[in-house]
Amino acid sequence: MELSTKSKGSVQIVSINGSLDALTAPELADALAAELRGGRARLVADLSGLEYTSSAGLRVLLNNVKDARSQGGDLRLAGVQPNVKKVLDLSGFMSIMKSYADVDAAVASFAE
Repeated sequence: MELSTKSKGSVQIVSINGSLDALTAPELADALAAELRGGRARLVADLSGLEYTSSAGLRVLLNNVKDARSQGGDLRLAGVQPNVKKVLDLSGFMSIMKSYADVDAAVASFAE
């Protein structure tokens, strides 16, 4: 898995590429927690390069969406690929988290 982070206005975009599983989930958890500790609670997870997620990856997303919302922000998903969307749908995550076609739409949603 590869992570990269960039800002777009007041929104932090965390791009996740590759596979998110028990071995790589702690790295994502650390990256998202660092953003939240820094007071950056408006987060977008760019999943356009994510090919696979396990339950460990789902746990990281769920924990961080709760933390972001408790700080007045949110963690929104962008560019979810079909295999990952299927896992998110089956686990009920698509009813918990907001998902957008691309990063620009997810970032723009914070202005609504």
